[in-house]
Amino acid sequence: MKYIERVISDRFLKSMIPNKVLVLLGPRRVGKTSFLKHLTTTIKEPILQLNGEDIATVEVLKQRTVENYKRLMGKNAILIIDEAQKIPNIGLILKLIVDEIDGIKVIVTGSSMFDLTNQLGEPLTGRKITFQLYPIAQMEYQKEENLVQTKSNLEERLIYGSYPELLQYTSNEEKTAYLRELVSSYLLKDILEHDGIRNSGKMIDLLRLIAFQIGKEVSLDELAKQLGISRNTVERYLDLLSKVFVIYKLQGYSRNLRKEVTKSHKWYFYDNGIRNALIANFNPFNLRNDIGELWENYLLSERIKYQQYNGMVVNNYFWRTYQQQEIDWIEDRGGELYAYELKWKTDKKDKIPSAWKEAYPDSKFEVMSSDNYLDWIC
Repeated sequence: MKYIERVISDRFLKSMIPNKVLVLLGPRRVGKTSFLKHLTTTIKEPILQLNGEDIATVEVLKQRTVENYKRLMGKNAILIIDEAQKIPNIGLILKLIVDEIDGIKVIVTGSSMFDLTNQLGEPLTGRKITFQLYPIAQMEYQKEENLVQTKSNLEERLIYGSYPELLQYTSNEEKTAYLRELVSSYLLKDILEHDGIRNSGKMIDLLRLIAFQIGKEVSLDELAKQLGISRNTVERYLDLLSKVFVIYKLQGYSRNLRKEVTKSHKWYFYDNGIRNALIANFNPFNLRNDIGELWENYLLSERIKYQQYNGMVVNNYFWRTYQQQEIDWIEDRGGELYAYELKWKTDKKDKIPSAWKEAYPDSKFEVMSSDNYLDWIC
């Protein structure tokens, strides 16, 4: 399978500092292992690679002594641990390693934040640098294709998403089968292994409901009623699903103007292919009635990749008034506001809402469409 060079490669290599831990987070099957394998071919120093899902690895690391870890490392200068969230007390283990083995460089990967982030938080304060890896970004594809190819591939990416392994399949049937298997076997794996989580059926049903509400404000009470579970359970499930990088939340923006909606949230998927697999719809554009939702979900996920990979310091929101004036995407960065309306096709009627212009006259406003979107995500 062809390897697509990931944007974070150079920054990641430059961040490999002695006695620091590099943390690489991202959903399962997004290419974290392939990224590290490719990266190691460029590194001259000897490397020890371990897998947190291997029982032998867990047993070796369990003995928390400096002597044990020095024996384990031997002459290796770099330690890589894949799926590190599977190792009990991994934060304390890594703290001892980076504090006591002079010059060591450590890389760990994880596919869920509710284990890895919690374990690494306090023990590795001031000792770690975190990166996030997403499905392949358009800014990564553009190194491999020209503008004509990008335009012709757009519909496919809106439908099948951008998981790296899709590149090995040529037929739509193969891509559909891969995504359905991804949803059934890997999507909830980390959650179901988490203590107290048993009901995968309700989670899948919840994700399907979210999939049909892309771009709309989501009512937790309504979701709870439809699923026959409590509001607190819905809230907990959404939190867990965001921590394994399936979905993310967008909240309303306001500077305390009474007419602005702030308590509602919207939810989006990090990848269109996952969304479409959940609703079992891989139909082409001419057979769909949700092109607007596909476009909005795709464009925002690509914008998040662009922000993260470029190290942008930004807060993202949507905006709506009780009088139904709204803007899809607000960025608060550098002390300035940037407002974006997302349209598959532009229209002369697409103008800045009067309430927004009145409340935030110094903000920037732009319509992002299939005509100009590459300027926003590449």
